[in-house]
Amino acid sequence: MPTVLVSCGTGERANIITLAWAGTLCSIPPVVGIGVRSSRYSHGLIKDAGEFVVNVPSADQLKWADYCGMVSGRDEDKWADCGFTQIPAAEVQVPLIAECPVSMECRVRHILSLGSHDLFLGEVVAVQVDEAVLDEQGRLDHNKTRPFAYLDGEYRRVGELLGTFGYTKKA
Repeated sequence: MPTVLVSCGTGERANIITLAWAGTLCSIPPVVGIGVRSSRYSHGLIKDAGEFVVNVPSADQLKWADYCGMVSGRDEDKWADCGFTQIPAAEVQVPLIAECPVSMECRVRHILSLGSHDLFLGEVVAVQVDEAVLDEQGRLDHNKTRPFAYLDGEYRRVGELLGTFGYTKKA
């Protein structure tokens, strides 16, 4: 998974946290995992609500993704500071970030304490995708979504095709 913006909490307490420790863990049912330090403001919001939304920002939103990872929602209104728009989700109470091309609505199924971070396992109950980032077959076009990753203190663009599943067995 690329770097993501996780929206959590509702109403006046709605917040955004930037995470690099997120990923797909299961396909049936669809489950994603996010690692969050227990000291973070968002940790309590996710735990209390039992829901979160994984929003995938584009490279155009890198400045705001970095900002949301550097300041605390206890002290700042990240939605207002970044100019992000809260829109209602289809299946959860937590808002989506309208400006992100992909949003996955999740319900917490398990929380595993791993040490410095807790792993929230969220079942994906709905996915919202901006049609502008789909290709002719209705699949995500990564050249349009322009995701990025956080690696060793640096943000890196994701997208170079290196191969496809099963290419080593194809004739």
